[in-house]
Amino acid sequence: MPSRRLTVLQLVPALEAGGAERSALEIGRALVAAGHRSLVVSAGGRMVRQLLQEGSEHVELPIGAKSLATLAQVPRLRALIRRERPDIVHARSRMPAWVGWLALRGLSPRPHFVTTAHGLNSPGRYSAIMARGERVICVSNTVRDYLLSNYPRTDPAHLVVIPRGVEPDDFPYGYLPDNSWREWFFAEFAQLAGAPLLTLPGRGTRLKGHADAIELVAALKARGIDTRLLLLGARQDGRAAYVAELEQLAAARGVADRIAISTQRDDVRDIYAISALVLQLSNKPESFGRTVVEALALCRPVLGYDHGGVGELLADLYPAGRAPVGDRQRLVERAAELLRAAPPIAPLSRYRLIDMQQATLRLYEEVAGLEPRAEGRG
Repeated sequence: MPSRRLTVLQLVPALEAGGAERSALEIGRALVAAGHRSLVVSAGGRMVRQLLQEGSEHVELPIGAKSLATLAQVPRLRALIRRERPDIVHARSRMPAWVGWLALRGLSPRPHFVTTAHGLNSPGRYSAIMARGERVICVSNTVRDYLLSNYPRTDPAHLVVIPRGVEPDDFPYGYLPDNSWREWFFAEFAQLAGAPLLTLPGRGTRLKGHADAIELVAALKARGIDTRLLLLGARQDGRAAYVAELEQLAAARGVADRIAISTQRDDVRDIYAISALVLQLSNKPESFGRTVVEALALCRPVLGYDHGGVGELLADLYPAGRAPVGDRQRLVERAAELLRAAPPIAPLSRYRLIDMQQATLRLYEEVAGLEPRAEGRG
């Protein structure tokens, strides 16, 4: 048990989906396992049930909408903080951070204020709140450098890099799905059978580089290298025109019969596991790149553009998978090399969920003045 039981209050917009929301659950679970108290404030959502089952408490307040009207929640949050007396208020998004920061003004005793910068938000006064924590958790060195570049008054000593992590049990090394799943999958996507599968996960937005993936398949075909491509998660409500544009590009390049565009799916692990390459071709730097770690945890090669959090992860975990941003010729060359003989991938020894949880709890306890945690706990 810890030397003193902490109460940590996390602030997120809602608990429907997303990296910040998932991290809130993961830290809540770790707090409870370590003997601390976990509170989460959000507008609610489908993840609340899991949060409660894992021992956290939830208070529903609409603190996420990007509107001045949301600041009306400041008195309610201040009353909650006075009542529950958390040791730490941890904000994971911009509007919740503003509501939290304003609620803490004038309080005595005043809880410690921690923020996590999960993304590369557009710089400005609204986003600057994420750099105002007593400690600012950055999910990558990319995020840390971004904050220091855009908010030069930030004290570098306040920034702590704690990468997000994956649970190895969810993405076991060397995992392969059973034959029944394979038969079912290729019955649904018959055009993907018969050649090495390339998978690009990402929502239906131009930023994710779907066009570059299609051009890659066409260029490999021109070299006599037969592949298939799944654009996983690109087919979304409201994105029909964009999907049609991708289908037209595939047809124009003569690879329409080698490509499938799917909705978001729950069998991502199985799809990664049968992929010859998992692609990360975002043309805008990303803050982290969780799919890189998930695929490598399964022992599947990743090919991605060498910038942002994706480039940072590849440089650390799989340098052979890096390609210069926007350099389609080098991308094709690298893909051909990896398809011919991909370098071996070691089992994941960092960027694990437990690494992120332990580092965050150590930060909490340090900020609150508790004794340092023993390694391997909670």
